[in-house]
Amino acid sequence: MRYLKLVVALLFGLAVVQPFAFTRSVEGQAASEAPGTDMDQHTEDLYNNIIYPGEPDNFVHFKEAMEEFSAVEDVDGGIGPVFNAQSCRECHQNGDVGGPSQVREFRAGHLNGTTFVDAPGGSLINQRATAPEIVERVSTADPIHAPRISLNTLGDGFVECIADQTLRNNVAAQPAAVRGTLINVPLIEDGTATRVGRFGWKDQHGSLLSFSADAYLNEMGITTNFPATRAENTSNGNSVAAFDFVADPEDTDNTDVKLFADFMRGTRVPRTGSGSGSAANGTLIFDRIGCNQCHTRTFVTSPAGTVINGGTFTVPAALGSKIIHPFSDFALHDVGTGDGIVQNGGQGTRNQMRTPPLWAVRIRNELMHDGESKTLNDAILRHAGQATTIRNAYNALSSGEKADLINFLRTL
Repeated sequence: MRYLKLVVALLFGLAVVQPFAFTRSVEGQAASEAPGTDMDQHTEDLYNNIIYPGEPDNFVHFKEAMEEFSAVEDVDGGIGPVFNAQSCRECHQNGDVGGPSQVREFRAGHLNGTTFVDAPGGSLINQRATAPEIVERVSTADPIHAPRISLNTLGDGFVECIADQTLRNNVAAQPAAVRGTLINVPLIEDGTATRVGRFGWKDQHGSLLSFSADAYLNEMGITTNFPATRAENTSNGNSVAAFDFVADPEDTDNTDVKLFADFMRGTRVPRTGSGSGSAANGTLIFDRIGCNQCHTRTFVTSPAGTVINGGTFTVPAALGSKIIHPFSDFALHDVGTGDGIVQNGGQGTRNQMRTPPLWAVRIRNELMHDGESKTLNDAILRHAGQATTIRNAYNALSSGEKADLINFLRTL
């Protein structure tokens, strides 16, 4: 009889608890881990099951978006007249479409006293052109030269869905000596609203549509129907109209850039490894010496239904309330490697760079913003400025502890 009473009590307890657990799951109140990709082209695991409004087959639309992301543009399609690449994939593909690469862009300018001034026509120096007469060159008057290596875009849809306040709270909790700088940047698709920047080496963009439209113009020379991206770039400040045979805007209804954004929003996050053995010790060392102060391990995205990007995008279920591990605070820091270039953040950001997310670092063999560090050890040793104390803590590790930390980083 005693056992029967115990069973009845347990069943009653389950009856009380289970409805709440079921409701919590159904309503999506609990955060869950974002799905991961192995970044291997042999594995078809990029799609994160996002639902695109108005699309009859979401996976088919994702594949179409990936095809557009990979499509090679030509003169008839409006490329150039000055440009860097012929497709998004040309710069963002290592392991899988959307990954990082060794491709670099190049920026230049000079100082007027302590004020940075762009090279004529803008700091971006396009490396290619549709005719030899308009190839951009750097003058001796612009001695500040800054190469920047292409970034990973896989999982960036989740990054887009981190709330501004979440990023601000994270930075506010950092020790004062390493506290990052967050900047508000204009949204190309809205024209009036701003948002906390999180994309690009200088945090110059706050949304994936802004990033896409900017890259289409500045990296591929294709204009879009947003006010900020309707006009062609110049060649060192000189008009290229005589070499432009396709009417602007070339992406007349922004179809292409919307597909670029749809592709990135539809990708999974770079998958982390098991972290066993040496790497399991390395992850503890990573936190112990303070790497996690700027390379923030974990964020939770905004709930599904949250309206962001100046009201132009609603967080979908596939991206909402998801736990991600980017290992970045998406803030600007001075770690002694600043490229001297000013973009959206003002003169105070000249020597600051965005903390690069460490997810997908295992597929890189050129590191830091310029790709000049060839090993993880070299990259760590380049840290100075706000990261001096952490670099010194790394130097104080035993050779075995350093190896464990490096092995951990290689799982990301």
